[in-house]
Amino acid sequence: MLSDVTTPQDLDDRFRETLAALPAAQRRRDPADPVTDDAPLTGAELLDLFDAQVTSRQLDLAGRWLRSFGEGFYTIGSAGHEGNAVVAAALRPTDPALLHYRSGAFYCVRAAQVAADPASAVDAAEPESAAEPEPAGSAPPAGGFAAYAQAARDVLRGMVASSEEPIAGGRHKVFGRADLAIVPTTSTIASHLPRAVGMGLAVERLRRLDTVGRRAGVGVRVGSGAGAVHAPWPPDAIVVCSFGDASVNHASATAAFNTAGWYDHAGLRIPVLFVCEDNGLGISVRSPEGWVEATLRAKPGIRYLSADGADPVRAYEVAREAADWVRRHRRPAVLHLRTVRLMGHAGADAESAYRSPAELAEDLQADPVAATARLLVEAGVATVDELLARYDETGWQIRRLAEEVLGEPKLASAADVVSALAPRRPVRVARAVADAAARASGAGSAAREESFGGKPPELAGPLTLAQSINAALADGLLDHPQMAVFGEDVAAKGGVYGVTKGLRDRFGAARVFDTLLDETSVLGLGLGAGLAGMLPVPEIQYLAYLHNAEDQLRGEAATMQFFSRGAFRNPMVVRVPGLAYQEGFGGHFHNDNSVAVLRDVPGLVVAVPARPDDAAPMLRTCLASAAVDGSVVVFLEPIALYHTRDLYTEGDGEWLAGYPEPGSWVAGHVPIGRARVYRVGSSDDLTIITFGNGVRMSLRAAAVLAEEGVGTRVVDLRWLAPLPVADIIRESSATGRVLVVDETRRSGGVGEGVIAALVDAGYVGAARRVAGVDSFVPLGPAARHVLVSPEAITDGARTLLAR
Repeated sequence: MLSDVTTPQDLDDRFRETLAALPAAQRRRDPADPVTDDAPLTGAELLDLFDAQVTSRQLDLAGRWLRSFGEGFYTIGSAGHEGNAVVAAALRPTDPALLHYRSGAFYCVRAAQVAADPASAVDAAEPESAAEPEPAGSAPPAGGFAAYAQAARDVLRGMVASSEEPIAGGRHKVFGRADLAIVPTTSTIASHLPRAVGMGLAVERLRRLDTVGRRAGVGVRVGSGAGAVHAPWPPDAIVVCSFGDASVNHASATAAFNTAGWYDHAGLRIPVLFVCEDNGLGISVRSPEGWVEATLRAKPGIRYLSADGADPVRAYEVAREAADWVRRHRRPAVLHLRTVRLMGHAGADAESAYRSPAELAEDLQADPVAATARLLVEAGVATVDELLARYDETGWQIRRLAEEVLGEPKLASAADVVSALAPRRPVRVARAVADAAARASGAGSAAREESFGGKPPELAGPLTLAQSINAALADGLLDHPQMAVFGEDVAAKGGVYGVTKGLRDRFGAARVFDTLLDETSVLGLGLGAGLAGMLPVPEIQYLAYLHNAEDQLRGEAATMQFFSRGAFRNPMVVRVPGLAYQEGFGGHFHNDNSVAVLRDVPGLVVAVPARPDDAAPMLRTCLASAAVDGSVVVFLEPIALYHTRDLYTEGDGEWLAGYPEPGSWVAGHVPIGRARVYRVGSSDDLTIITFGNGVRMSLRAAAVLAEEGVGTRVVDLRWLAPLPVADIIRESSATGRVLVVDETRRSGGVGEGVIAALVDAGYVGAARRVAGVDSFVPLGPAARHVLVSPEAITDGARTLLAR
C-alpha cells in the first residue's frame, strides 16, 4: 500500500515483488552476446549498467536512511531517472559533462569508465569486448559493486557534508570530479545551460586554433586549478548537459537553446548534447502533456531525439546516435529522455497532496531499474536470484560505506569554508604583470609595435579613459593568446563608445567577435570559455542590462572554485560600462548607478577605474589575476568619463594621461584592493573617500576648499570589492574627518560599506555621507536632483568641518 510518498520501503518492496514475479528464461545466454537480437549492448554490458543503476538506487535509499537520524543533509535523489546510465555509456569519459541533480547513475557509469582505464578515450560506439568471453550458459561475470564503490563513496560524502568529499569538500552535494570531466553544477534551475553552450563554442574554437606556443599567463593553465589532475579535453570532445523537464521553461534554458540555435544558423559549430530528463513534474507542477516534446522539437538549429529511460537497449541506441551525430557534425542536439520520479522531489515531499495513488503506482510500474532487471532475466543473462543477490550486496556495501563516512570530519571553521572561494596570490599576480612587461619590451616588442601600426600607445600622447582601456585590451590580446573579447557591438562597431574600436581588425574575428543580444548568453559564453582554457573578456553593454543575467555571475561564476576546491575555474574579466552622469542621454537604462548586487557576491572582484592612468594597470592586474588565480572580475567603466579631457577648467586637459610603456608596468602595478590618494593643499583637514565619477567631482570640490584654506586628501577606492580597508582606515585616521562621496544610492550603496569598515576598525573621528538619492536616474536635467554634485560635496565638507 502506498503511503503519502513512495517511501524507500515501498520502492524496495515493489522492486523485489516485480523480480519475484518474473518467469525464468528457457535458456541462459552468453553474456558476451547481444542481449537481444541485433541489440547494440551485450548481456555483460547491460549487466554493468544494471549495477550502476542499482548503485544509484541504493544511494538514494541510503540518503533517506541518513536523514532519518539527522546525519544526511541532502535527499534529492535519482530514483526513476536511472535510465541516464545509458547516456554515460554512449559517451566518452573525456566528454565534459554538466549534470542534473538526478543524474546519479550517469555519475556512477562515468566513474567506472575512468577507473577501468584512466586514459581511455575510446568511442562508446565501439566498446572494448571482454578480455575473456565466457562460454554460453555460464553465470554472468562477477562485476557488481566493486566498479562503482568510489562513486558511491563520493556521493555519500556529499550527503553527509564530509570535508573529504572529492569535489566540493563538504560545501554542497554535487556531482563532479575533475578526473571524470564532470563539472559541478548548482541547484539553480537551468543556470548551467548557458555555460554548456559556452563550453561547446570554446571547445570548437580551440580545436580550430593552432595551439603550438599558446601561453596561459605565467605558465598557468587558465581554465583549470593549479594542480588539477584532469587531462585536457580532446579536440573532438563534445559537451553533455542534463536537466529536468521543468527547466525548459526557465529563461536561462531559453537563452541557452536560442544561443546554440543562433550560432548554428550563423554557421558556427557548437558540439553540445542537451539531455532533458523528463519525469513530468517540477516539484508539484506538472508539465502539460506533450509540452516538453513540442518545446524541444521547436528549437531551431537543435536536432531532436527521444527515448524511454525504461527501455535501456533502445535508449542506449538513441543516446549513441545522438552523441555520434554531435561529435561528427559539431552541432547541437537534444535527447529527450522520458523518466519517472520515485520517492518524491526530496525527503520531505508528501506527494499525496498533489498526486493520486493511481499515478504513483503507474510510475512504479515504469521503474527503470526493474525494467533493466526484467530484460536481463528474460534474455537469460541472469536469474532473479542472481540479480537480487547483486542488489542486496550493493545495498549492504553502500550501508557499510555510509557508516564509514559518518565519522569523517566536517568543515570546522569559517576559514575552512571560504578557503576555496577566491584565492588571492598577489605576489604571483605581480610577477605575471612583470613577465608580461618583459615580453612586451623584449621578445614581443616587434610584434607589439606592428600591432599598434608602428606607433605604440605610449607614443600617442595623452589618452582618454576609453583610449587607455582600448590600448590595454590590445596589450592583453597580444600577451594572452587565449584571450577573447566579445559582446554586443564590440567587434564591427567597436563598441557603443568606441572602446573596442579596431581590435577585431587587428586580432581577427575568432578573438574579437559580436554576440547576440542576450546578457545571460554573453556571460554563459564567458563561463564556458574560461572553463575550457580561454581567458574571456565579455562586455555587458550597460550596467542596467547586467541585472537580467546576474545569476550567471552569482550562482555560476563565483561558485565554481567554491564548489570544486579550485579543480575547475572560470576566469573572466567582465567589462561593464556604467554609472551615471551622461549628459543629455539615456535616462535610467544608460545611467544605472546600482552596484549593490555585485558587492554582495562572495569572491567577486569589482574594479572601477576613474583615471586613464589607472585604467591600463588595473586592467592588466585583472587579466593577470584571472589567469593566475581564476578570478572573476567585473571591470566597471564610468561611461561619463570615457571621453572626458578636462578636470578643473575647459581645455586644461588634466584628466588625460599618458599610456605607460612596458618598462614602467612593474613600478605602476596596481594590486587588487589598493586605493589611490590625491593630496590637495596641506591635506591635513579632511579626507574624502570616493570612486568613479566621484573622483573628478571630489577633486574639483577639494580645489574650491583649498581656496578657503582647507587641506584635503581625496581617496579613490578604485576597487569596490574587496574594499581597500587598510587605505580607508589610514587616510581617515590622518585627518579625523571623513566625507564619503558615493555616487550610488544612499541605501545599499558603496558608502555603507565604507562607513561599516570605519566602525569595525574603531574609528572615532567625524564622518558624513553624500550619496545619490534612493531613486532611478531620470532623463535629462531632472537627473541632477538625485545624483551627487560637486556643490553637494563642497557643502557636505563645510558641514563636517563646522562640527
